[in-house]
Amino acid sequence: MRGMRARGAQLAGAAMLALTASLLSGCGGASLTGASPATGSPSLGDRFSQLFGSKSQAAEAPSAPQQVQNSGLTCPRVSIRSGAATYAVGLPGKDASGMDLRYQATIIRTARDCNLNNGTISARIGIMGRIIVGPAGAPPSVEVPLRVAVVDGGVSEKTIFTKAYRTTVAVSEEGLNNFSLVAEDVVYPAPTAGNGDNYVFYIGFDPHALRPEPRRRHRRR
Repeated sequence: MRGMRARGAQLAGAAMLALTASLLSGCGGASLTGASPATGSPSLGDRFSQLFGSKSQAAEAPSAPQQVQNSGLTCPRVSIRSGAATYAVGLPGKDASGMDLRYQATIIRTARDCNLNNGTISARIGIMGRIIVGPAGAPPSVEVPLRVAVVDGGVSEKTIFTKAYRTTVAVSEEGLNNFSLVAEDVVYPAPTAGNGDNYVFYIGFDPHALRPEPRRRHRRR
């Protein structure tokens, strides 16, 4: 009887060691391109990775030229708008700095692709970022406001398309806290071949995107 109990204890211990090793190996294999926008944990179903795979680039790196299929056009480069590279949130009524900082979001990778159809460009812009928890502590989930714009940066800069996006991210005190967003509804008229290289996909954080839209006033009849 004692021999059977000892054998059972050994088997249980071995099973626990195997489970622990499996969990540790999963944590050690976390990839930036596999971060889930909802939870911040690695996920093979992440939309960013599905669409762009290894074709993304570091946010600070210049975008490599990318030809639009069956055309003489170039898919615009991705650039972070000046002053919109970070998004910091502090305690209510406090500056988002020092011991009052709750969290700060930054953009770490970008990606894009373009398709031409009947004179119209349909583009997808991928943004991957990271949330760092500050001394004041972050809430369990946060909303990250982002903006994507298509700009003709020629002689006089002109905005061709702009839209605000929001994504909710679960935040833990420990962990990578990565998030990603893919803007799949960027559509604009195809530029002329000579002006296409002046186009830029500008991205960045936009706190105004979190403000509720003003209510429309109904006229009394």
